[in-house]
Amino acid sequence: MRVYEYVFRSINGATMPFERWTGQPLFIVNTASECGFTPQYLKLQQLWEEYRPSGLIVIGIPCNDFDQQEPASDEEIMEFCSSNYGVTFPMTTKQTINGSGAHPLFRAMREEFTSDILPRWNFCKYLFGREGTLLHHWPSNVEPDEPGLRHEIERNLSSWSL
Repeated sequence: MRVYEYVFRSINGATMPFERWTGQPLFIVNTASECGFTPQYLKLQQLWEEYRPSGLIVIGIPCNDFDQQEPASDEEIMEFCSSNYGVTFPMTTKQTINGSGAHPLFRAMREEFTSDILPRWNFCKYLFGREGTLLHHWPSNVEPDEPGLRHEIERNLSSWSL
């Protein structure tokens, strides 16, 4: 499974093929606007701003799978994220990530790594390397600015190229 094989729709409705970032690391996070972890948007934006020049792509994937914490429309989600947290990193349309209706990326992750890898709540984080393979993942309670997470990103920066 390579992450670059998957296509989403951007939150603005345009086709969003991950192949456009082939050779770049992707940091993917399932998000929700009414979650206790929602303030992580600010730290995700900081990661985006800090590591984007080195090639890191942060991608938010809004999801309403957990306790209905993302009930808004795509337009409302984008407005909320930009006005409250200054989000400028790419975001997809709202997705289902668990169960039979899950987006193909999450179905493939479940098939390759078992369901243990799937998000159990909002703001789970996945780091894919320049080959498109999963390098590491973190649960919701690991903040985007935690030293271990940042170390994993920085440890791999020298192997990433634009």
